Amino acid sequence: MLSILVFLKDNDKMAKSTKIQPIFKNQWICIEVEPAEIPWLKIFAQTDEASQPKEMSDCDSATRQEIYRCLHLIELAMLDYFKPTKINIASFANYLPIVHWHIMARYEQDSFFPEPMWGEKQREAKLDLPSMEGFIALLQGKLSIDQ
Repeated sequence: MLSILVFLKDNDKMAKSTKIQPIFKNQWICIEVEPAEIPWLKIFAQTDEASQPKEMSDCDSATRQEIYRCLHLIELAMLDYFKPTKINIASFANYLPIVHWHIMARYEQDSFFPEPMWGEKQREAKLDLPSMEGFIALLQGKLSIDQ
């Protein structure tokens, strides 16, 4: 399992050794929930710590295919379940230089929209979203069935 650094906006020192429990993993990837006011998942390449890929081109074909499969399924599930204004999918890996992707359901009423979630806060959020636990259960079924 990868040691994941979670960069919390308000307190990076507390976050340095935080591990988040995956909601799904297999031999190629693991998926985690990013604690946030919006639905936000992250997909990580599942490799041993000695060979963590920095770029998608460093991943083997099966890992790349699994990442893209899961990106697609998560996007479709978020659109259907949460009904966001927009889905953001990003892979920056500047702070954590290993292959990982962020998938975020964004809303015009979220605190940062249209800025990125790590940008400047625009307002206090006024969101009434369906249960994340319900979404995770639904998504776990989709990810397992479509393998």
